Amino acid sequence: MKEKKKVFQLVDRYAELTLISTVRDRRLVEHELLARGRDHEECREKDLRGELEKIRTDQLFEVSFSRSKSKSGSSAAVAGVPGIGKTTMVQKIVYDWATGKIYQQFQFVFSFRFRDLNTITCRISLKELILHQYPYFGNSLREVWKNSKRLLFIFDGLDEFKHRIDFSNSQRDTRPRLTCTDTEFRCEVSDIVYSLIQHKLLPGCSVLLTTRPTVLHLLKKAEITVWAEILGFVGEERKEYFIRHFEDQMVAADVFKHVKENEILYTMSYNPSYCWILALALGPFFTERVRDPHQIPKTITQLYSYYIYNILKNHGREIENPRDVLLRVGQMAFRGVFEKKIVFTDGDLINYILHPSQFLSGFLMELLEREDSARCVVYTFPHLTIQEFVAALTQFLNIYPGNILKSLTEAHNTIDGRFEIFLRFVAGLSNPMTARGLEEFLGPFHHQTICRVIEWVEEKVKYQIHNAAGEDDTRNLLNTLHYLFESQNRELAQATLGSVEKLSFCEMPLTPIDCTVLSHVIGLCDTIKQLDFWNCRIQFEGIERLGPGLHKCQELRLGGNILGDSGVKLVSAALRNPKCEIQKLRLNDVGLTDTGAEDLASALSANRTLTELNLSVNKLGDSGVKLVSVALRNPECKIKKLWLWKVGLTDSGTEDLVSTLTTNQSLTELALRSNSRTDLSPLFISSY
Repeated sequence: MKEKKKVFQLVDRYAELTLISTVRDRRLVEHELLARGRDHEECREKDLRGELEKIRTDQLFEVSFSRSKSKSGSSAAVAGVPGIGKTTMVQKIVYDWATGKIYQQFQFVFSFRFRDLNTITCRISLKELILHQYPYFGNSLREVWKNSKRLLFIFDGLDEFKHRIDFSNSQRDTRPRLTCTDTEFRCEVSDIVYSLIQHKLLPGCSVLLTTRPTVLHLLKKAEITVWAEILGFVGEERKEYFIRHFEDQMVAADVFKHVKENEILYTMSYNPSYCWILALALGPFFTERVRDPHQIPKTITQLYSYYIYNILKNHGREIENPRDVLLRVGQMAFRGVFEKKIVFTDGDLINYILHPSQFLSGFLMELLEREDSARCVVYTFPHLTIQEFVAALTQFLNIYPGNILKSLTEAHNTIDGRFEIFLRFVAGLSNPMTARGLEEFLGPFHHQTICRVIEWVEEKVKYQIHNAAGEDDTRNLLNTLHYLFESQNRELAQATLGSVEKLSFCEMPLTPIDCTVLSHVIGLCDTIKQLDFWNCRIQFEGIERLGPGLHKCQELRLGGNILGDSGVKLVSAALRNPKCEIQKLRLNDVGLTDTGAEDLASALSANRTLTELNLSVNKLGDSGVKLVSVALRNPECKIKKLWLWKVGLTDSGTEDLVSTLTTNQSLTELALRSNSRTDLSPLFISSY
């Protein structure tokens, strides 16, 4: 007897998302997943400190969040990256309104998707547009229009709209053809949306718009009264998702524990779509006794490999040749990534000799789209990264292995970053251990392809290491180091990094994931001498990832990052390491206070390698400087140069320094500029 599957309602699975009352105009030149990760942890830290200005979905039309004095109606814009939950949020808003929980000031809510509106090719009136989607209104719309203040229009996915809505065109309002002021006036769909947002049509009504951040610049001149951005899951909201996803709460706890302990997976889990993939891929490891706990995914490639493995396990035997079908699905996916295409038609399936089936439904979701008066079926991958993974997977299934170099070169030379995750997946799939489960159903990957991928990664890493001069070059270097991490190929890493002496990412924002990758690299490189992380927006979580390998370098530059006392404590642990080789340490402007100086001073007393130390622009005060001074008096102390600019030192705090200078035999240069103290003897004051 076939097991009956439980059907979950939206309200059962919906986990609250964090929205912030702000907006960031971002036209990216890289994959949005990567860019979004760069500042999500900063927002999480603000949340922990109570500094994050949050806004609930039921507050989007409240005056207190409004940035406009318009009295003719409200328009709210909510931004969010793909998969963050914009469409689900819209569905939840409509559900909560319908059940009387929110927005009872609105008598009617009309919700549209720009993806649907794309299929309307003729001029149309607002009345016809509504009846097209809500035919049961019949002839009652005249009564609906009478009180426009009780109406809410929702337009989901502006970034998917194929027509441009120009809010910056000042002449638009003077041209009747472009201005829609009557509900029965036929015009372009873009003009209807424009007129509703600008309060030209049904003045007094409210409009909610959702979009990806990349097109926010189009709304600069729009009459938007409330701006908001979906951050996704912050803090315990991530845990809540897994609690709601799994019926067995022990499984939920085990899955979340694994995610939280793996910095790569945990950083991904701010996004609901990634949480869904995490739950599907990781769940079996904690419900099936036969699974090897050592094989639980740790990299993104491993995670997606198990996601596809589970689809193949459940549906692979329903089709004669899953390898051939998946090859063609992957070819379509690759072309889609190349053309920035995420929606596919029956015509696309025909071109790649694909037919709708239960097996295919494991990879592609069927969606109903409106086309004039009829409906048609279109197909999309559950998430862009799944499309990218399948596109990468097909490179290893291709019967012509030589094509891989063409694909990699073509992808690598694309400057807008759309292939970055694809390339990481390709590098990850070159590891036989990662591919083993997939090969069970798809047959062996071409050995020649694997070798060529490894050679390509080696070539790119070596080239970027020796040519990382400008900002773009440094970003490319970091990306290639991600390829090394995903490959989990120790021999490849050592072959490419064996002679590296310096890694510099000065003024490049680094996420916790980036720091994890760099820690992996540093751990495999025995020749590293200099690490430069000046002003990389590294915070506690980032330095926590880097911590294990910091003791290996001779010169460490960490200034300009908000490490705080807790972060400096991790650096102090590196100084205490018996194998510590650090000689020059820059900790200027890292948020160090007198509280954290105690642990640092203790580490300085134990360290025997440090010769230069920069603690400038920190709030040490007299008490913090005193702690450092005590450490400097240790006869074993080797510090020769010490920078203490702008540390809050006063006249009363100079006494300990004077005592230190008379007893320390190694200190030759001391910089004390911009402190409220009487100058010490010029003999000990450096002029730089």
